[in-house]
Amino acid sequence: MGQTSNMFPETDHQDLYKQAKLKAVDLLARREQSRFELKSKLARNSEFSEDLIEAVLEEMMTLGYQSDARFTEVFIRHRANSGYGPLRISRELYGKGIPQGLFRDVSEQEAVDFFEIAAKLYARKFSPDIIKDYKSYQKSFRYMANRGFSSEHIQHAKDLLLSSCEGQ
Repeated sequence: MGQTSNMFPETDHQDLYKQAKLKAVDLLARREQSRFELKSKLARNSEFSEDLIEAVLEEMMTLGYQSDARFTEVFIRHRANSGYGPLRISRELYGKGIPQGLFRDVSEQEAVDFFEIAAKLYARKFSPDIIKDYKSYQKSFRYMANRGFSSEHIQHAKDLLLSSCEGQ
């Protein structure tokens, strides 16, 4: 009889582990998730203990289902292609539990050219005639800064746009 009462908690634990694992796989099947995001989403279920969640996260990493580096690659590529700069992307990743160092490493490895991205966005969004006016330039500067580009990126983009007009 003592064995039976010990088996129920163990069985419950196994069932909870299976539920947590299924939930984690389901979340990862939808899109890449950072470890922090996955942990937060699993923690919403009050039945899952912190130890149980950590065990599931470790298994997901061991199986290669979850990787912060892979998540960071996908996130950087997506946000950069959407016209966002390194400052904004880095800040968003930090909010998802990704350290600044991993952002730097992955963006260097992926060879993301934020100067080129800034130049394309700037040329698409602003005309050379408009940015010659100081007030309009300030507006364009704020727009680009809000998208996460540094002043160096913005100045480079402005210079390229103005030089392309002078060459015509």
